[in-house]
Amino acid sequence: MSVLDNLLSVIYFAVALLIALVAHEYAHAWTAVRLGDQTPKQAGRLSLNPKPLVDPFGTLILPAILLLPVLFGGGLFPVFGYAKPMPLNPWSLRRGERDVTIVALAGPVINLVLAFIFGLLFRVLAGSAPPADLILRCLQVNVILAVIHLVPIPPLDGARLIARFLPPRAREVYANLDQYGALFILLIFFLLPGPIFAFVDVIGNGVCSLVVGAACLG
Repeated sequence: MSVLDNLLSVIYFAVALLIALVAHEYAHAWTAVRLGDQTPKQAGRLSLNPKPLVDPFGTLILPAILLLPVLFGGGLFPVFGYAKPMPLNPWSLRRGERDVTIVALAGPVINLVLAFIFGLLFRVLAGSAPPADLILRCLQVNVILAVIHLVPIPPLDGARLIARFLPPRAREVYANLDQYGALFILLIFFLLPGPIFAFVDVIGNGVCSLVVGAACLG
């Protein structure tokens, strides 16, 4: 691939990540408000405006680092990002812990829905570059976001899912680990990437096979 092709891939990935992140966070906020907690709305999270979502590391620095291999032709590295943690008051939810689980699942679920939508569009537009290239990147990023967020490590949604099943004290400690989210993400991507990437490849390519009939993550 030429330098221009690599640069276009970076732009497509950046656009795809913006779409996927905004949809992911909006789904969390919309679900929480529907289940009785107005905190996300009061914090400006019930919006498609990306500004309230920006976490300096998770939304800007991490994606920029992960896009460097794409820019220099190093192949598809899992392009991923995350937003600033959404404020949530579980005491305002109608059914407490059950609703916390639903709110946590809403983000990955909307990314899966978008993956199927972009997958159908890709089937229609296959061979029609550059639109098909952008659609493919949107498919890939939504699959990656959905799968990685199921990993039970703060600040990912999987941590909130597993916290429900921990004893109260352990749950409190686990919840407080969100503030160290950047360290956990660095650990995942740069020190112990093997098991996580293998998980993403197996599950993500399984989803891709359902959507477009073939693996799509490298």
